[in-house]
Amino acid sequence: MKPIAACLLALFCTAPAWAGDFQATAQVMGASPNVVYVQVPHQQCTTMAPPPVAAPSAQVGAGTVIGGIAGALLGAQVGRGNGKIAAAAVGAATGALAGQSMQQASAAPQTPIQSCQTVYQDEPQTQGYRVSYRYAGRVFSAVLPYAPGPTLRVNVQVTPAG
Repeated sequence: MKPIAACLLALFCTAPAWAGDFQATAQVMGASPNVVYVQVPHQQCTTMAPPPVAAPSAQVGAGTVIGGIAGALLGAQVGRGNGKIAAAAVGAATGALAGQSMQQASAAPQTPIQSCQTVYQDEPQTQGYRVSYRYAGRVFSAVLPYAPGPTLRVNVQVTPAG
């Protein structure tokens, strides 16, 4: 019987050592976000209109000349005598205008110019919460990765003084 009593005595004597750790509930006094500013890259683009095209000059282009010749040849096919000359002149003028118009329409279209650059902006980010809480009449503080509610589970460890 003595060995069983010795084992029970040893078990009861060691119980406070493993029973000293437990969880309890503490009252949250306050919690505020721990905000830090981080530089975040952003693309900033602007679109500019192309430089204006110069007004057509008095210089005669190939479209005008070819259109004038074609119009004069077609105009000369109609009419007789002085009417033939007048028809050729009207055909030349009409052909020259049509040729000039076609030449301008076939010019390269002006596309807008886009310019982009990377800019950095400071943006706030929450990295945890600073929490103060009361347990057993004392106030403690900690930084937690989440926002606690009105209460907080805490680990309590009891060890002998001395």
